[in-house]
Amino acid sequence: MSAETPAATGQFTRRRLQFRAWRGARPFWAGLFVALGGLPIAYFPYANLQIGHLTLAMATTAGAGSLIIGVLLIVLGVSLWFQKHVRVFAGVAAILLALVSIPVSNLGGFLIGFLLALTGGAMAVSWVPGQPPQAEPPVEGKGTGDAPEGALPAAPVPDATVPQPRDGVEGGGPSPAVQALEENDLSGTSPANGANGRHSAG
Repeated sequence: MSAETPAATGQFTRRRLQFRAWRGARPFWAGLFVALGGLPIAYFPYANLQIGHLTLAMATTAGAGSLIIGVLLIVLGVSLWFQKHVRVFAGVAAILLALVSIPVSNLGGFLIGFLLALTGGAMAVSWVPGQPPQAEPPVEGKGTGDAPEGALPAAPVPDATVPQPRDGVEGGGPSPAVQALEENDLSGTSPANGANGRHSAG
């Protein structure tokens, strides 16, 4: 193992991260599908397939149209990489060219180029640039540590919907226990005769 291996690995990682950042800021996969869709559309009308001793020529009378459609799809795919602001126009144009390639270029390059260009055009139209991450606002009223003040345990708060007894009064009148004590109290004045219970017994 040579001494240059860690440096080469670090450079490869840095290049890979740069490519990932570049790819994430543009409709990369849409451009790739559109460009790949143009290849079979432009290639098949000029190709000759060998089946044993039989040569099958797939050239059509509209071979020039197939070449133009294929080249335009490749150009649109590359423009999606480097001119991302034309993504809607390039996506719609790729979809229209893919549809035109069905009657012009051997069913759109035997449906391979048609499906690739159609998928890439739809991805280009639906792609939107991502929003940069925003810094979170600082939390006001911090308590001890990193937890906010509201997150600290506090004393239990009584439920406001349940009526609470206040000074021995519940529901606006004295409780039954308080009424019983007042009736059996012999130290006070009796309501019947107004005399003290102790003196009346003596």
